[in-house]
Amino acid sequence: MDIIGIDFGRKKIGVALGNSESRFAEPLQVVRYQSLEEGLEKINDVVKKIRAGKVVVGVSEGTSKKEAIEFGNQLESKFGIEVVFQDETLTTQDAQRKSIEAGIKRKTRRDMEDAYAATLILQEYLDNLQQI
Repeated sequence: MDIIGIDFGRKKIGVALGNSESRFAEPLQVVRYQSLEEGLEKINDVVKKIRAGKVVVGVSEGTSKKEAIEFGNQLESKFGIEVVFQDETLTTQDAQRKSIEAGIKRKTRRDMEDAYAATLILQEYLDNLQQI
């Protein structure tokens, strides 16, 4: 099953794509939006295009936790998408460090930073899946 990972932000949403069988995640894109409704619609479009069976939304402690949970809950209730939540503590900093170590140019890093964070969120979820 294809799974989408989300690093939710107030203006940008990092998106990653992974698969429950291969257990591998990769960055997909960064979605920019003006309103919550627009963000929900854009993520729903990605989910439909990829035919993802699940969305993993990263949540961290702090003020953005409530907003990320609300986003995930609305995604599930409005569009019938299965949503699970995954701890995302320090993923943005980890994504920055790993992309620097990989030699990715600064502009590319800045443009895709949220997608890299979404990849780490999704990869952690995939790593924790039970073997069937």
